[in-house]
Amino acid sequence: MSEEEFVTIKIPKKLYDRILEEIKDTSEFKSVEEFVSYVLEQVLEEEEEETVYSEEEEEAIKERLRSLGYL
Repeated sequence: MSEEEFVTIKIPKKLYDRILEEIKDTSEFKSVEEFVSYVLEQVLEEEEEETVYSEEEEEAIKERLRSLGYL
């Protein structure tokens, strides 16, 4: 079994303390590092899930926005 490699990332102490306070009474996260990894994974997954429109769909959306006076 291969172990996962890790790197160090610096965050402000104030943010670290806020996260620590947030997770101290939960069993969901064992450490600030675990919480930060989880949040970053969630953000990256959301980025991947962004809707991509075809050129025709994008043009129809623009036309609708123009007809409503937004463009």
